[in-house]
Amino acid sequence: MPDVTIYYLEMTSPEALLPKHDSKGLIISQAQIKQYQFNRFLYAFVGQAWQWTDKLKWTNKQWQQYSEADNLHLYVAYLEGSPAGYFELQQEGGNIELMYFGMGEKFIGKGLGGYLLSKAISTAWEIDGIKRLSVNTCSLDHPNALNNYLARGFKLYKTEIEST
Repeated sequence: MPDVTIYYLEMTSPEALLPKHDSKGLIISQAQIKQYQFNRFLYAFVGQAWQWTDKLKWTNKQWQQYSEADNLHLYVAYLEGSPAGYFELQQEGGNIELMYFGMGEKFIGKGLGGYLLSKAISTAWEIDGIKRLSVNTCSLDHPNALNNYLARGFKLYKTEIEST
């Protein structure tokens, strides 16, 4: 397996956001009732195509502790009534990390990711006291993932190569 490049990005001001406004019918809703099973489903639904494997071995208890924590916020994107993608925001003081972000396979390539990412960013900046928004992506993610983050206003601040 080839080495994996990890890209670390940040945004330090809400004014840095370069939004994509066309929703193309995508509806985004915050999951008000925390259910770890739903987070686990979305993780597998989106991540299967991109080799997201770090949480696949988690127990129900681990999923529950992560997903139902007070500082984790889940937002789900729907298109025509079907889950199309999601994002999770995890707050630690004045920092928010975009923990997971992505679209399900049937929804990739339809111009939805830029709008969903714009909503993730603007939602993060609506939280009081936030000074920094961060995210990381890697060479295993969708080929346009890094470009989408950069196009929305994130700045690359670190790159690492991980040998596999």
